[in-house]
Amino acid sequence: MAAATMTLREALRRDPELLAARSSLGQALYGMGDLDGALEQFQTVLRARPEDVPARLQLATALMARHDWRSARAELEHVLRLEPDVAQAHYSLGVVRYTEGDLAGAIESYRRVLAREPGHVDARYNLALILKLTRRDAEAAPELLAAAEAGFPKAQYFVGVAYANGLGVERDLARAIAWWFRAADQPVPQAAEALAQLRQVALGRARRPAAERDAASRAFRDYRETLWGEFPDLARAADDESMGAALLRRGRVAEAVPVLIREASALSEPAQRLLETLYEQGVDGELAPHDARILGYLARAAGEGQLRPRIELARIYGHGLGVPKDVGRAIALLKSTPHEDAQRLLQELSATGREVR
Repeated sequence: MAAATMTLREALRRDPELLAARSSLGQALYGMGDLDGALEQFQTVLRARPEDVPARLQLATALMARHDWRSARAELEHVLRLEPDVAQAHYSLGVVRYTEGDLAGAIESYRRVLAREPGHVDARYNLALILKLTRRDAEAAPELLAAAEAGFPKAQYFVGVAYANGLGVERDLARAIAWWFRAADQPVPQAAEALAQLRQVALGRARRPAAERDAASRAFRDYRETLWGEFPDLARAADDESMGAALLRRGRVAEAVPVLIREASALSEPAQRLLETLYEQGVDGELAPHDARILGYLARAAGEGQLRPRIELARIYGHGLGVPKDVGRAIALLKSTPHEDAQRLLQELSATGREVR
């Protein structure tokens, strides 16, 4: 970009009337963070050619970057008087209006964008947030859902919130879980935290009424059932078989591991046990032992206080399975885990002659 700037300046030194070069120079300076230089170039173009819509739109963008909202708004409104159908101008005007506190105006601008470009996901997401902010949840929900289905991560999180709380949609905790998992994969930290908190409720570790605990547990179970719909070609060998186990049975190991992690993250004990086995043993020719994805799941689940992952993580560190051996860390995990399996492993590790701290 710096080289382009030098070339463009030389061209303008030779012929100051090259407006296309001046616009390009303004874009290059903007890209380099020289907002004052960019503004000067765009303003020079517009003095010679006041109806140059691209240059005026670029000027407005540079003004927005300087947080000169009033001037940016004036330029955007000028663009729309010249060409009322420029979606980018409507979108930028929506940003400016929201920043200035004109929520009704921002809603109008984003709806004008979507009337021209229904696939403009940023506009749809911003519109949904403002509708939520103004407590118009019934209007916000379909906009959020459309943005979420288009793959917008934050929208996926907020759709989960909507389903979890019945905001503009019928309450459906299993659907909330599904959307939070999709958002957490992006990753959206708030979605991962929402899932972690709900797991605490389902496992009875949060001070919530029994009905809420049962509802959370049932929602995770219902979510696990929906995973079968992603693989319609597979049939269960038993009523309680996990989706990941069915994939393993068919030799589809590459697909099975992420599904097992998803099922275990949705509180499937059979999936947890399979992951422990896969981590320690792998699958000949298909999956090497000590897979980092499985270790990551075990560490996250242990950090939440889940029993089996804590014991397995202690075994991994106590024996150095794919990680540097750390008996002290293993013992610390086991001493805070009141379970007979944990106590047996604690005795085993203590018998190695290391001091229990």
